[in-house]
Amino acid sequence: MVVKTKEGIKLGTKQIMMPKLGESVTEGTINSWLVQVGDTVNKYDPIAEVMTDKVNAEVPSSYAGTIKEIVVEEGDTVSVGELICYIEIEQAKEPSEKTISPSQTKVSVPTATKEKQSMRTRYSPAVLKLAADHQIDLQSVQGTGLGGRITRKDIKKYIKDEKNKQHVPSQPVEKESGEVQPIQKRDKEIAITGVRKAIAENMVRSKKEIPHAWMTVEADVTHLVTYRNQIKEGFKEREGYPITFFAFFVHAIARALKDFPELNGTWHKDKVIQRHDVNIAIAVAKENELFVPVIKEANEKSVTGIAKSIYQLAQKARSGQLQPEDMQGGTFTVNNTGTFGSVSSMGIINYPQIAILQVEAIVKRPVIINDMFAARDIVNLSLSLDHRVLDGLICGRFLARVKEILENIGDQTSIL
Repeated sequence: MVVKTKEGIKLGTKQIMMPKLGESVTEGTINSWLVQVGDTVNKYDPIAEVMTDKVNAEVPSSYAGTIKEIVVEEGDTVSVGELICYIEIEQAKEPSEKTISPSQTKVSVPTATKEKQSMRTRYSPAVLKLAADHQIDLQSVQGTGLGGRITRKDIKKYIKDEKNKQHVPSQPVEKESGEVQPIQKRDKEIAITGVRKAIAENMVRSKKEIPHAWMTVEADVTHLVTYRNQIKEGFKEREGYPITFFAFFVHAIARALKDFPELNGTWHKDKVIQRHDVNIAIAVAKENELFVPVIKEANEKSVTGIAKSIYQLAQKARSGQLQPEDMQGGTFTVNNTGTFGSVSSMGIINYPQIAILQVEAIVKRPVIINDMFAARDIVNLSLSLDHRVLDGLICGRFLARVKEILENIGDQTSIL
């Protein structure tokens, strides 16, 4: 007699899992599927676009074949290693056969019913979590996936059907008074998905786990402003990219971090790892998306080198060419909130880092110098710190060092 082996139960069908997309990345959100059921793909062809809190990336197919079933819907967040789709591989192998002698007739032959039941009870972590959140008995859900497998789509349909049966009204929204107000006809519901969802989850984790504290200092950058305005046109013509005020700020902060390495670290379990390399993460916006690429070894770069890195990373972000390695390894974040005219803000720390510095707008203000009023260019530097490992003493000294470097920039400062 001939027995199908375990490999032969799902003839030619393979699973494609959510790949690991970078250091410390544990999950990703399916932004869009690039294929449909029935499409034929080659090995390494992109099949989906995935967003994480660090980067957008394409998921390549692990096999050549035909997409059999898509398990995860667009907008769903799944963990690394979790099933996202099935693919029927080309030139699928026939089920392996075993010749069984009469003395081996105790080997049972799996039936189609057993195979289907086996598939039906294989629940993905996403399905288990959704079912637990809504207290759903999975035995009562009809699976539409491969072999009767229950998918997230099945769970969502079950929830919707149950609500319709109970005539549940629209989800209310909470007013500031604490009362609830039903969603009105002209109201607009906006789903939090993609990059915004990833950012939201990371920010919630940061605020939940990190006891934030804040400090702000003023720096007189009048000489810096004059110097930069003198050289900007010649610099752009010579180098092919602009030299911004932000490049000077990042350069000063990188130098200060080398002097105060206590702030250049990342939280890991019950300890902080003080990093040797100063890798500055900067915020770059693309329409309604926000990315945080990293300037590697910023303390080893000149102002010119940092200006070039800022320009290149911004161009890559806006053209959708950022790679996972561009987003990894950040040890400290600098946010250029001054671009929007902000003069005071309190940033949320970019987990698992332990501090973030907001560079506010440069504002012309009257200042008393030698008992006389003078118009000066003033900027606020606002630091958010992890109070588990940092305190006002060390952070105050760090900010004083940044202020000192900035206030001593002038026409004699080398940018090379």
